[in-house]
Amino acid sequence: FYFRNKNRPFLLFVSLLHVHTPLITTEKFQGRSRHGLYGDNVEEMDWMVGKLLDVIDKEDLKNTTFIYFASDHGGFLEAHRGNSQLGGWNGIYKGGKGMGGWEGGIHVPGIVRWPGVLPAGTVVDEPTSLMDIYPTVVQLAGGTVPQDRVVDGHTLLPLLQGTEQHSRHEFLFHYCGAFLHAVRWHQKDSGTIWKAHYATPVFQPEASGACFKRGICPCFGDGVAHHDPPLLFKLSQDPSEANPLSADTEPL
Repeated sequence: FYFRNKNRPFLLFVSLLHVHTPLITTEKFQGRSRHGLYGDNVEEMDWMVGKLLDVIDKEDLKNTTFIYFASDHGGFLEAHRGNSQLGGWNGIYKGGKGMGGWEGGIHVPGIVRWPGVLPAGTVVDEPTSLMDIYPTVVQLAGGTVPQDRVVDGHTLLPLLQGTEQHSRHEFLFHYCGAFLHAVRWHQKDSGTIWKAHYATPVFQPEASGACFKRGICPCFGDGVAHHDPPLLFKLSQDPSEANPLSADTEPL
């Protein structure tokens, strides 16, 4: 691939099978990690990404190649074999994969590399979306996004280059399948981030933070609780979504 295209623009999209059930790891990486089979997968994925970056560097393309590494969802909490957790861990965030609203299912990090253009070591703590990849790539290629429809994404370049301090997303809508579960409001003047949940999965067991009895949380039906008024959280102060607000606690 890179021999054919190294002297002209190219787009390489790599969708890794790793850190996704079933956890298939080559013999070379089995037992490599102290975090079991899932950890072995992370080790092998890291090695694979490293091999790709080595080619970019070897072909002297690193200063002209924009690289974005991200995940499409948080850890899969229900993935277990006996006492082994096979689906990752979401840290302080509530919930996980397959839950349309809770942070654990949708709040993932992204890593960007473009030496000579983007300053190294910069942290951007603003809500963005994987929908932003499309307009970013279009801008990098010198094109323009179609003007005959609403495009939900925004180019990431102004944020990454520091020419803008805030995400262009004022609202982000979080669906579970075809059902709207939550919406996030990024209050631009103050930087405050609010999130309202209209529906949340019913955890089984209740205190587990996951749907262990079903294997994965449903998006609708009797496995979902509807909230009217919505559950409201001030994410900028309560990222774990532990304390829903009420008119008494938050008059605004």
